[in-house]
Amino acid sequence: MVFNWLKKYMPRGIYGRGALILLVPVVVIQLVVIVAFSQRYFEDITRQLSRGVVAEIGLYVETVEGIPADQVPVALQHLDTRLNFKTSVGSDTAVEDRRPWYDFSSRVIASELRSRIDGVEGVDVASDTRLVRTSILTDGGRLTIELPRSRASASNPHQLMVWTAFTGLVMTLIAFIFLRNQLRPIRQLARVAESFGRGESKPYRPAGAAEVRAAGAAFLNMRSRIERQIEQRTLMLSGVSHDLRTPLTRIRLGLSMLDVPEEDTAEVAAMQADLDEMEQLINAFLDFARSEATETPEEVDLVDLVLSAKERAERAGGEVKLGAMPDGPVMLNLRPAALSRALDNLMSNARRYGTTAQLSLTEFDRAVVISVEDNGPGIAPDVRERALQPFVRLDAARNQNRGSGVGLGLAIAHDVARRHGGTLRLGESEELGGLKADIVLARQA
Repeated sequence: MVFNWLKKYMPRGIYGRGALILLVPVVVIQLVVIVAFSQRYFEDITRQLSRGVVAEIGLYVETVEGIPADQVPVALQHLDTRLNFKTSVGSDTAVEDRRPWYDFSSRVIASELRSRIDGVEGVDVASDTRLVRTSILTDGGRLTIELPRSRASASNPHQLMVWTAFTGLVMTLIAFIFLRNQLRPIRQLARVAESFGRGESKPYRPAGAAEVRAAGAAFLNMRSRIERQIEQRTLMLSGVSHDLRTPLTRIRLGLSMLDVPEEDTAEVAAMQADLDEMEQLINAFLDFARSEATETPEEVDLVDLVLSAKERAERAGGEVKLGAMPDGPVMLNLRPAALSRALDNLMSNARRYGTTAQLSLTEFDRAVVISVEDNGPGIAPDVRERALQPFVRLDAARNQNRGSGVGLGLAIAHDVARRHGGTLRLGESEELGGLKADIVLARQA
């Protein structure tokens, strides 16, 4: 596109773009009106008035050149009285060209005087902006003339610019007020939608223009459908997992009460292991269901939360080290139970696939990162995205002799991070050489 280079200079927000849409036409129209009106109106009027002044100055020149020198002062005084000029003859100093850079009408005055009167030495309109001074070489000597500026150009030409700028400013302020009122519902809808993406269901009532109200109503309907779907999913997973515990408990109880011959002990032990795996699967289902459950966000110190996760991991067994930590508290508005569950899952994976785990917390301007590292085999870069999906089990090399799991640990942590407006990143630990899982939590303004 031809205007692609303009994109990097355009405002990013809708408020800035709306303001630009308002300002550009107003400024362009004002500039066109001022330039066109100044050239067509003030310039023409100044030219007409200057030609009248040229005729009057010509009368002075004819008087000086047509009568004896001793009669010139009396004749000039008579003309000065009638025309309201101030003149003198025989001055030793010529008038120099002087005019302000912003005075466009003075150029027209000087141009008319030089083109229509012979002998004009200079035109001065800067010494006193209310007067026009000029000197002319005549046969009777140097004629110096001083006349009111209003006789040669339109008076107060700047008033048009002042009134145009003032009116444009007032109308722009009024337009900004209306624009802000129209954009407020859109920004409110954006904030509510962003909060819902983090799992917060804030109250919202559609307002503003008809199109904005329609978008707000569509968002409310969508939010209601998603909430019903999440609730049904949570109830279904919780119900199924809970109902499975009853037959599982009966089977476990039946196995424990059996009088098993010695030759069948290995087979019964294998059945017990299967029951343990089924119970682990059910617990994972319940954790996955609870990750979708509603929990009220609260202000939490992430330092305390990370230290608590380290203590729980140490009680479960395995070596857990503490990496880089902030000096002071890191307060964030989040769901502590859900985030603790995500950290426990990551620490459980680190202990399962490695012998050493490390927890660290890093602060940035716009985000906070909780890192869990291990010295295990890690995850290959080409399967990391697939590893975050629910019920996905990786290749046998990673799971060999470590228990296959059910494929929900990383999925639960990823879901919890997304519901906090963040994400879960998988990488390679530079310090331990295994997997590095980063929970990235965005700071909220």
